[in-house]
Amino acid sequence: MDSILMKVYEFYSGTERDMLLHAYDYAKAAHENQKRASGEPYFIHPCAVAEILVDLGLDAETIAAALLHDVIEDTPATDDDIKREFGEGVFTLVSGVTKLDKIVFKSQEEEEAENFRKILIAMAKDIRVIIIKLADRLHNMRSLNYLSSERQQKMAKETLDIYAPIAGRLGISQIKCELEDLCLKYLDPAAFEFLVENIHQKLEERNRFVNFVVEEIRGILAESGIQGEVFGRPKHFYSIYKKMKTKNKTLEQIYDLTAVRVIVATVDECYEVLGKIHKRWKPVPGRIKDYIATPKPNLYQSLHTTVVTNFGQPFEIQIRTEEMHRTAEFGIAAHWKYKEQRDTETSLDQRISWIREMMDLQGGLRDSHEFMKTVKEELYSSELLVFTPQSKVISLPAEATPVDFAYAIHSEVGNHCVGAKVNGKIVPLNSTLELGDVVEIITSPTSKGPSRDWLKFIKSSSAKAKIKNFFKREMKEENVRLGKSMLDDTVRKKGYQLSDILTPDSFKKVSEKWSFDTQDEMFAAIGYGAVSATQVFFRLVDYFRKEAPQIIEVRPFKEKNAKGSVTVKGMAGLLVSFAGCCSPVPGDDIVGFVSRGRGLVIHRCDCPNMKNVEPERLQPAEWTVETGQAHFKAGIVVTAEEQGAALAAISQCVNDMRLTISSINGRYDKNGDAVVEVTVSLMNKQDMEVLIGKIKANPRILDVRRMSN
Repeated sequence: MDSILMKVYEFYSGTERDMLLHAYDYAKAAHENQKRASGEPYFIHPCAVAEILVDLGLDAETIAAALLHDVIEDTPATDDDIKREFGEGVFTLVSGVTKLDKIVFKSQEEEEAENFRKILIAMAKDIRVIIIKLADRLHNMRSLNYLSSERQQKMAKETLDIYAPIAGRLGISQIKCELEDLCLKYLDPAAFEFLVENIHQKLEERNRFVNFVVEEIRGILAESGIQGEVFGRPKHFYSIYKKMKTKNKTLEQIYDLTAVRVIVATVDECYEVLGKIHKRWKPVPGRIKDYIATPKPNLYQSLHTTVVTNFGQPFEIQIRTEEMHRTAEFGIAAHWKYKEQRDTETSLDQRISWIREMMDLQGGLRDSHEFMKTVKEELYSSELLVFTPQSKVISLPAEATPVDFAYAIHSEVGNHCVGAKVNGKIVPLNSTLELGDVVEIITSPTSKGPSRDWLKFIKSSSAKAKIKNFFKREMKEENVRLGKSMLDDTVRKKGYQLSDILTPDSFKKVSEKWSFDTQDEMFAAIGYGAVSATQVFFRLVDYFRKEAPQIIEVRPFKEKNAKGSVTVKGMAGLLVSFAGCCSPVPGDDIVGFVSRGRGLVIHRCDCPNMKNVEPERLQPAEWTVETGQAHFKAGIVVTAEEQGAALAAISQCVNDMRLTISSINGRYDKNGDAVVEVTVSLMNKQDMEVLIGKIKANPRILDVRRMSN
């Protein structure tokens, strides 16, 4: 903790230093007595996150937000407290990071998709939010050994799938490489240990050789009168692991365990040094890459070449300027570390232009699978670099076509595309482009739009999304009609009426999931395939069963079923419903609540919602069914260290008692524990008590209780 204070005094001054010292003291007091899984004071974590960001050179607002990033979530401090003490700027960053942490798990794919959506929105508002989150994730990965094996695997996979690629796309190689190595440590520990031991030995063997190469290149610079820096740098473990996996090579066959870097002053000197190195040693064909003329999508620039010495030993050399080296190491963080200007597109705006494109697409990609495929392609895609006639470089996925190229230029270019020229010759639109092709798109203002057949051969998920968005807009009325018909058919087959389960309240639940503004928008999404009618039905019926209790009528005592299970003193023939908040079952003490517009709602007497209601609106009620004569739905909340433990315990106990699960939902709480809410169909309070007791008996379960919202 003292090291962060030392760096605050070293790198910040005046009002910025005062704000950071105040943030340090405020966060330290707020987290007092809180512990991490390791048993260490919790405050170690925000200090470590802040220190990572100081080393990246971030501004004072970001460092303050890093110190405070868990305060709102984990302490009594409120939004207004942070605004008052540190200003709107710091609060916006803290709030953005807090929202990224509030993720409810559904399916694995839905969880990943929701993660990415929240991250994209956060990045679009302020890119510093995701940089704080990357530093937060890095420190959590460094201390992952204190968590259970299941939590380690889950967190490492999420990091490798989401956070490491984002760090790479933002060009922050320091964070990307360490995250990937830490993920490998937990996802394939045997391979990680093998690489640590064997690469260390091989590096020791190669040190003399690398030193020889470095001295030779320094001699080349001296002979040419070029001032520069030359040094060797070992490749990180994950890059070697991936190369062994993808190319099916042994460690002995990987010769570029160390890259030699040459840092010079100008671009001209980069090319001059490359020529002189090739004059000294023979280059390996196909291993010369010019990322200066054609930068990577994250703006990485460098010359790469692999040469063979007189001893027959190949090795890689990277040549770049000091500015290119800063970009390679710090990526987007160099904008703050080196106080880069934002008056040209080559700075921050260009680096995050891909985020804006993803934001434009994400609204129309409500299907989790399609959304994940599109975003992951943007992060992971193989680089096929082609050119416009004006020599602008366009990066596409491997085996892309002229149609992919047209949509990469602009949606309207793709929508009005009628032909293409590659290297000056007209080619079919389904032709495969090659590295370095010059592509020209022929458009027509009278074009009626893209062909559905294009979806069969294009490779870019973003192009596919844009084509689907076109059909969504152009055929809205047809999609609305078709979607409504599809949903109505699905609902009828399930034994319901659409007019019964599609209400303003139930639609609100659907819109929370897929962000629909109107019912017509929902119908249209079903019609053009963004979401299935079955998915919408289950969302609607889930609300209908759980939160909009079924209206029932009190009947004579002789009817022994769930719809005639209670009697209310002095009130025969009254419309009655069971409350979804506390789910009463026979054996519970119950009370009737006179609800405006809904008749009488039956609650448990200990329901929290009944504490502050007007006494005159309560009516005595009692059960009229006997044990074993009706089924009721009731909910329980199970807390465990691991999601799998909770699900396994619930499934086993419910099966043993021959009960039925009606619904199940899960999330992680702020302590990192898995919380599973399950609704079970049973007959009485005794069944509920037995079930709770059975689940509690499992040693992996932390807590079980009746659900009461």
